[in-house]
Amino acid sequence: MESTIVMINLFGAVALLLFGLAQVKDGMTRAFGVKLRSGLALGTRGPFRSFFAGFVATVALQSSTATALMIASFVEKNLVRARMAQIVLLGANVGTAVTAWLVATGIESISPLIILVGVVLYKSSSSTARQGLGSALVGIGLMLLSLHLLSLATEPMRQSPALAAFLQLLDGAWPAALAFSTVLAIVSSSSLAVVVLILSLSAMGILSPALTVILVLGANLGGAVPPVIATLKAAASARRVTLGNLLVRGVGCLAVLPFAGQVADLLALLPVPAAKLPVDVHLVFNLVVALVLWPLSGPLSRLMEKLVPEDKKEETGPKYLDDTALSSPVVALSGATREVLRVGDLIEAMLIRTMRAFNDNNLTPLKDIGELERQVDALQQEVKIYLSRLGRQGVSGECAARSIIIIDYAINLEHVGDIIEKGLQEQVRKKIVNGLKFSDDGYKELDNLFNLTIENLRIAQTIFVTRDAGLARQLMEVKVDVRRMEKQSSERHLERLRDGRLDSLQTSSLHLDMLRDLKRVNAHLVSVAYPILDESGLLTESRLRNSTS
Repeated sequence: MESTIVMINLFGAVALLLFGLAQVKDGMTRAFGVKLRSGLALGTRGPFRSFFAGFVATVALQSSTATALMIASFVEKNLVRARMAQIVLLGANVGTAVTAWLVATGIESISPLIILVGVVLYKSSSSTARQGLGSALVGIGLMLLSLHLLSLATEPMRQSPALAAFLQLLDGAWPAALAFSTVLAIVSSSSLAVVVLILSLSAMGILSPALTVILVLGANLGGAVPPVIATLKAAASARRVTLGNLLVRGVGCLAVLPFAGQVADLLALLPVPAAKLPVDVHLVFNLVVALVLWPLSGPLSRLMEKLVPEDKKEETGPKYLDDTALSSPVVALSGATREVLRVGDLIEAMLIRTMRAFNDNNLTPLKDIGELERQVDALQQEVKIYLSRLGRQGVSGECAARSIIIIDYAINLEHVGDIIEKGLQEQVRKKIVNGLKFSDDGYKELDNLFNLTIENLRIAQTIFVTRDAGLARQLMEVKVDVRRMEKQSSERHLERLRDGRLDSLQTSSLHLDMLRDLKRVNAHLVSVAYPILDESGLLTESRLRNSTS
């Protein structure tokens, strides 16, 4: 009975740690999701910035897996180069190790205060960002509290003959110990959680230094597996990033495995407590791997291109417009919705290619814009024809209303495609061909608006499927931000013109045209929120109704 209680306490403490990690990730995503994603995308224009971006994103989200999936999606969309993505993940791995090291500093005694501050912040604010920050603070407090509970749960295990025999078995079979720790990290989807568990066992003095090193290596190896699993069905470019990270950690573990005893002896010479050996090993391992693999990130990317060949190109025609489903309006509308989401994905690809050409002064990303626009036109036309045929079946009520919403969104996306092809693309092309250079301030303003527009498209896609009134309100509020950004940028640009700045004089019309077109794109995207807010009674005839009314 006593052993059962010990195991329940142990598993409960681990569950609380994992819940706290998830709470931090969700809270930081709500509070700073757009800024984190934008910062990660913008912070990859050089190796040092890439490493720092991966480090910061992981410390903020408490999840190297989340960082890996974000950067893999950016590579898939040609927003980040593969070599920079590998360096981002080196920074992410170090970020996880630094987090574990900070958690082990003995600050769990302030966990109640952190939880209290988080709850007060969450309850006292209607701001999504502040609520997200409050939720993240609660998660941090729960993580620290779980450390105290882990310590209490593992204390009775000190005298356990079964645990001693199991650890002795692992100590004599390092590959088995490595595999055991790897599986724990895969199952928990968190190398940090496993390292913290190893830390608790190490503090009891029941782990040999060499076994501690092996278990930490396994946690690192296992932590690289969940992103690989999550990207199995993604494009080849995304799979290369996560598989490359797994390869890096695997090579590092195999290199250190035969020398685990010597590594433990070497670290014992440092002026740090022996009980903190797991987090020290975790940090040193990731720092050394980053230093060694950083110069090899280019060859690693080329190797992954050979190991993971390009996927066969998909057909460009409609995939989900099933004629046999026309007799069932709900099924037909579901297919039309999925098809319009594909149109949105094509628009996102066009926006990202245009922004990349703008950032890199490179015409290559623009070469596919015309073809993507033709696909957008063709698909939205197919959707309209398909739904008109459905209308002839005599649908009414909610299905008829949903059909109109789908057509409206498809038309708005088609308009966005026209703006990108005929406006933004040509403006970026003119900038590159004529060798024009924006002022630093002007460039940053346009770059920020590009990133915000892409983020708004992703939110619009989500709203289109979920019909979430909260997200719809958020998108409407962002429309005001876009209008303000466009106005402020225009005013600042005119100020630079009055100051006689040559770079602003040369790019004046381009700057204002791009601002206007990005504002128009956002206006079309926000339209997806109107019917949802109208149904919820949150939309007046002329503006969004005040939430306090």
